[in-house]
Amino acid sequence: MGARTSTRQIHDFAEKEFYLDEFRSHALLLSLQLADVTDTSELAEIGRVIGELIVNDARVMLLLGGDEPPRTKYAAVSKALQSGLRSVTGRPQKPQQLGRNEPIVQLEAALDPTLRRIWRTLRNGPLFIGAVASPRLLAASREIAGRLRIHKWVVLQSDGGIGSTTGHPISFMDDSMLTEVLRAGTAEWTGIDHRRNTLTAIQQALRTGVAAINLCSPQLVATELFTYEGSGTLFTLEDYCQIERLGIDDFDEVQRLLERGHAEGFLKSRRKADVAEILLNGFGATVGHHHLAGVVGLLTEQYRRAKAGEVAGLYTMTRFKTEGIGGSLLRHLVQEARTKSLRYVFACTTDGNAAAFFARHGFNRVARSRVPAAKWLDYESTRLERLTTFRLDLAP
Repeated sequence: MGARTSTRQIHDFAEKEFYLDEFRSHALLLSLQLADVTDTSELAEIGRVIGELIVNDARVMLLLGGDEPPRTKYAAVSKALQSGLRSVTGRPQKPQQLGRNEPIVQLEAALDPTLRRIWRTLRNGPLFIGAVASPRLLAASREIAGRLRIHKWVVLQSDGGIGSTTGHPISFMDDSMLTEVLRAGTAEWTGIDHRRNTLTAIQQALRTGVAAINLCSPQLVATELFTYEGSGTLFTLEDYCQIERLGIDDFDEVQRLLERGHAEGFLKSRRKADVAEILLNGFGATVGHHHLAGVVGLLTEQYRRAKAGEVAGLYTMTRFKTEGIGGSLLRHLVQEARTKSLRYVFACTTDGNAAAFFARHGFNRVARSRVPAAKWLDYESTRLERLTTFRLDLAP
């Protein structure tokens, strides 16, 4: 999964504010088996993440699974969590008057008394921490998330997110994909049968109204919640991917995605006016409720005489690069070009992986003279030397 990323290390990511804004005024539930924690620094990291959420006006429930350890161990867990919380909030957070007589609440087996206790606590503060016996953690978390219709449930497990049979991480799964994975024999064949109980609980929670669920490792929870890269698997009830026209409310997020594509070497630098052209003539791939996973623009105005269109700003969020979203965006764009009766569409790139991507989708490598001359007006000479040009002719 790569090196551990702390909350402090990702302060410079522009996308962090986007994700924090998503969580603002919402309730989140985090579930953690204490057996999956290897040292107290991981608990402090979880505390920092909770602190980030709290200072951004989210309400947080942390449910711990343990074998009813003695009060002294709960006190040590609480102390580690509080150290992370203080590093962000500047002050201790005391859910249920934590830190005095009852460091962490041992919850009852009955659901309704537990819900009432959570309700009372979150009316008076932003944080609730409870514990249940390890075997009950998934079931109790699912029941709480479903009954309270939690905005997001974060399942923290040492195995992290779900992987494919080829070893690649699966960044997103919807209800239909979960149903397929959970079919008799499928989980065994894909090597994730040991996680069947987790996936079943996740599916049940989605079907009872939980908006989104993240499955990731405790060490990488900040990366999963606050960055485009992610570190686990995101689950939602809705269809896998929706391609729709971009709107004015997408401007800031589109600009951040394009800037990130430039920083990674996939895209050229663009002025705000250029970003606006992509926004006005572009499409976004959305997964789940509102996760913008990729963008692309179809530019035609300067190529009207040639009846051509340019594929501009095609970029897929890092965590979704292996999910086929780039291909879905490109197919949608080509269909739009056909609707506009264009003769062809073209694309330019300096990246080898992007070049292979266009070739896989039927684009042919051509000389620069095979696309409109208007494309090369005032074009950056150093980039031009490294550029590969592709063209897809459209049937009349």
